[in-house]
Amino acid sequence: MRNWGLVVPAIACALAIVAAAAAQPPGQLGYDDTPMQPNGRWHIHDGKRPQPKIVTPGVKNVEPIPPPSDATVLIGAGDDLAAWQMIDGSPATWSMKAGIVATGKGMMRTKAEFTDFQLHVEFATPSTVKGDGQGRGNSGVFLLGKFEVQVLDSVNNPTYPDGQAAAMYGQYPPLVNASRPPGEWQTYDIVFAAPRFAQGRLDKPAAVTVFHNGVVVHNGDAFWGPTAHRKIDPYTPDTAKGPITLQDHGNPVRYRNIWIRPIADREASER
Repeated sequence: MRNWGLVVPAIACALAIVAAAAAQPPGQLGYDDTPMQPNGRWHIHDGKRPQPKIVTPGVKNVEPIPPPSDATVLIGAGDDLAAWQMIDGSPATWSMKAGIVATGKGMMRTKAEFTDFQLHVEFATPSTVKGDGQGRGNSGVFLLGKFEVQVLDSVNNPTYPDGQAAAMYGQYPPLVNASRPPGEWQTYDIVFAAPRFAQGRLDKPAAVTVFHNGVVVHNGDAFWGPTAHRKIDPYTPDTAKGPITLQDHGNPVRYRNIWIRPIADREASER
């Protein structure tokens, strides 16, 4: 039976992120009235934070990168969204054609839930540039449905650094900006470790390593808590496991070739 006590707050949180981000005044790069991040260096979504250095990534991935033999394919070459459902548990309604799925129908999540994993995602922001800042090519990949790696068109598109492409949204900008131009296929390769709890209390936070177009942009960085807009939510035991969620932010971002490999605990795998 679905636990609507968990699903409904997740929906509300996701909608709040979308609505609040869209409500930022035109021309305003970030915020100076948000709480300080836990390390006390920057406000959440601080527009004065240094912008990541621009790095040109290597060879373009014109064709989808084949998954390893032990991967679970979440979006493949066909028109099958059997691995997905809408955030409320109803059948997936995103448009799907020849292995490419487009946003625009609300948030979509995997039916399966995960803890530690390697995740490969290919995406393309719209080739026709519209809007600016958080209003251009905005989507997101939510790990366990709660920890976001931002999707955005970050080519000649200033925004607050912890909200640009490949940011741990609201927490850490990427080490560099390795974005490709609008319309081109890009990749995220993500290695994620779920948070650990002992007696209901946080023992170890979630941590992530991210390669954007083959360039490392996070190196074992820990999330301060689940993703939120203008704040950082606290860890709770229900954040230890969850789905992969793709965000609909009203922009026609495309996805293809998404696969995942659960990572086993080393000690358990060697018994």
